[in-house]
Amino acid sequence: MRQRNPDFMNGVPELLILQLLSSREMYGYELVQSIRERTNEAITLSEGAVYPTLHALEIEGALKSKRKAVNGRSRIYYSITKDGLRKLARIAGVWSGVTRAVQTVLEGGKYARAL
Repeated sequence: MRQRNPDFMNGVPELLILQLLSSREMYGYELVQSIRERTNEAITLSEGAVYPTLHALEIEGALKSKRKAVNGRSRIYYSITKDGLRKLARIAGVWSGVTRAVQTVLEGGKYARAL
């Protein structure tokens, strides 16, 4: 059954975090900066949004973490798991469908594929 109105806006931090971690491990503040830079500051997430998302993704098994000492500081680095890669594929697919549908409307298209 297809979901009519996916809650894609609430999933944006999750989607961006999973995508960034699919290429390499990062720590929380590094993710905050990467999101800001990669979106040309169109999306600026606070640490208060990123850290709860990281913790929730770790609890559900999409991420794993490990503590590392770097320049005398202890940081928690996150990496994506196989379950996280599957989740990323699923939500990226939904996001792509939504953006295609919105783009169709913006371009004056009459029909958009139902999600």
